[in-house]
Amino acid sequence: MLEQVILYTIILGFLISVVLSPFFIPFLRRLKFGQSIREEGPKSHQKKTGTPTMGGIMILLSITVTTLVIINKFSDVSVEVFLLLFVTLGYGLLGFLDDFIKVVMKRNLGLTSKQKLIGQIIIAVVFFIIFIQHDFSTVVRVPGTELSFDLGWFYFVFLLFMLVGGSNAVNLTDGLDGLLAGSSAISFGAFAVLAWNQSQYDVAIFSVAVVGAVLGFLVFNAHPAKVFMGDTGSLALGGAIAAIAIMLKLEILLVIIGGIFVLETLSVIIQVISFKTTGKRVFKMSPLHHHYELVGWSEWRVVVTFWTVGLLFAVIGIYIEVWM
Repeated sequence: MLEQVILYTIILGFLISVVLSPFFIPFLRRLKFGQSIREEGPKSHQKKTGTPTMGGIMILLSITVTTLVIINKFSDVSVEVFLLLFVTLGYGLLGFLDDFIKVVMKRNLGLTSKQKLIGQIIIAVVFFIIFIQHDFSTVVRVPGTELSFDLGWFYFVFLLFMLVGGSNAVNLTDGLDGLLAGSSAISFGAFAVLAWNQSQYDVAIFSVAVVGAVLGFLVFNAHPAKVFMGDTGSLALGGAIAAIAIMLKLEILLVIIGGIFVLETLSVIIQVISFKTTGKRVFKMSPLHHHYELVGWSEWRVVVTFWTVGLLFAVIGIYIEVWM
């Protein structure tokens, strides 16, 4: 029965995204919600200018409808699901504001870094208040070992770092056609397996709903992309995956399962530090996916390679948690 529920969830999530897209993409185009491409980016990306963005709205609709329909059919909405939807939609709204400023107000950088950070922190604070009121554990466990640490109130700082860092890391990965959609499907799929292994079926259903939604979106986002998810989708997915790791008490394992997002973020950090301290760049361009483009790889080759590496990270993460 539960296996069928999971199957229904991924199919429904996929179908909602696929059905919405042919109607929503022309709507975005009529509203002139087209992506502006940074001039300092790879020259091959300039032809993408004007491609409809804010497609993350479709992903959010699919995740929300799918989760609520499936959960309500078989049980009540739990606190875990409420928190997951709250973070996802909260960061999605923040991303929507960022995208709206970019495409409608024609301010290419969108929200300022300070405005975005304040928004991310506010959502994290509300999340923590609800989290602590319902007596969720503040223990952090080291995967594959018997070691664990109760962080107490310091867990708030840890949680804040995870939600803000996770949303920004995933946001940095959204730079090539299909890269983030495929990578996130793999990572959320891994967490769905681990949620199932813990018998946290509500969290598993939510995770699978995300997988279905992003795979449906990938149909139209794969190279050459007909639509981009924008910060509306990437910030939401980043917040969601961090929240899932928190719900499952697999916070540290997120570093492995989300290894692609970590590598992308590290490449930016290394690039900035190197340039500011030595005046030299370690990579031709950061985030990392742009480096490989400028080395001469085709966009599709970069994307497939990153998907493969992401799948490897996901398998390692599942192995550590389930079999070690």
